[in-house]
Amino acid sequence: MDIKNVKREDGKLSFQVLVDAASFESAVNNAYLKAKKSIYVPGFRKGKAPRMVIEGMYGAKVFYDDAVDSIALDAFKAGMEEAKDRTVGDPAITAYNVDDDKCLTIDFEAALYPEVTLGQYKGLEAEKESDKVSAADVNKELESVRKRNARIVTVERKAKMGDTVNLDYDGYKDGVRFDGGKAEGHDLVLGSNSFVPGFEAQIVGMSAGEEHDIDITFPENYHADLAGAAVVFKIKVNEVKESQLPALDDEFAKDVSEFDTLEELKADTRAKLEKTLADAKEYEGKDKVLQQVYDANPVELPQAMIDSEAANMLNEFGYQLQSQGLNLDQYCKYLNKTQQQMIDEFKPDAEKRVKSRLIVEAVAKQEGVEVTQEDIDKELAAMAAQYGMAQSQIKSIFGEENMDYLKKDIMSRKAIDLMYEAAEITEVDEKPAEEAKDEE
Repeated sequence: MDIKNVKREDGKLSFQVLVDAASFESAVNNAYLKAKKSIYVPGFRKGKAPRMVIEGMYGAKVFYDDAVDSIALDAFKAGMEEAKDRTVGDPAITAYNVDDDKCLTIDFEAALYPEVTLGQYKGLEAEKESDKVSAADVNKELESVRKRNARIVTVERKAKMGDTVNLDYDGYKDGVRFDGGKAEGHDLVLGSNSFVPGFEAQIVGMSAGEEHDIDITFPENYHADLAGAAVVFKIKVNEVKESQLPALDDEFAKDVSEFDTLEELKADTRAKLEKTLADAKEYEGKDKVLQQVYDANPVELPQAMIDSEAANMLNEFGYQLQSQGLNLDQYCKYLNKTQQQMIDEFKPDAEKRVKSRLIVEAVAKQEGVEVTQEDIDKELAAMAAQYGMAQSQIKSIFGEENMDYLKKDIMSRKAIDLMYEAAEITEVDEKPAEEAKDEE
């Protein structure tokens, strides 16, 4: 195959591939052999009509399209080897021609992989919120642990907000019981707002064994049968229970952790909060730097790259739905949308994601960022620790075919770290001084 008229303009690569007559004739004959089984010609058994008879009936070019399609992939690969360019998306056949000598010429066009001309990506300025942990933060975390370890006990008093009340209820509209308005032995946390507005507040003050009718008006935006309806619930309280928190002392520390004293537990809690907060604030700071790099480095993207990334994002979303026991078809039906409409909605974010990736790749190339075997082993070790598996198992599951993706991910993170470290980061308090003082 001969390649000619290679052109690069407007972000596109175009070229022509010349296929000799013998190769084209072979492709045409193969197209005939494949198609003749389904062609009926009067006077011949189905699939037995000679090629020249079929061409006589339907024209000499009847098998040309199929022949060109069969030879196009090899022709495009030959053109790409000659052009030595990187393209994105599927190539397009813009035209083809068969000359008098039965030689074929195919015109191809493909989107060029965009070139990134880097602007500023070092010395940028960004603010990072303080990652200091206050005593109030530690106390708040310990309070959460206390609540998770609380005891629910029955009390002999009137119910108040925050209590758990076991009750029977029966709802009536215009004196007639309505569907879904009856239950027995139901536990309700007062103040959880899990019932119709006004319901829980009217339970407050009732004691175990007490019965009472309460009046409720359903919201106007409730489902059609009860929207705006005035109803009566017959209530019987069976039991009132309260949550009793454990004392915050050394015994509590022993019960909920490996530590013997409350002070040790507090110190460990502070250390974990500091690590979590520092990681989160650093991530936010990197995101701000990357946004500035994004804004300072315009890149023209071929539509094919945006379309492909948006389709990938839809697939990722589909996997997330599967983990929740749903599927993409059900989700689209629920929203009354097609998958293509969802892809179109993903396109703005897809464009930003692709552009950011290209800029980061360009920075990595400019700075000579490399991924070492040590980097890969460290990453695999972290994944093994996360999933509680041996590193060899992780490597086996990951597979060699995905190793390039892992290397690209590591390289991107190293390039982002480089830009972050080269930026002027100003730490700011996320809370006003007076508010922080009050918390302390």
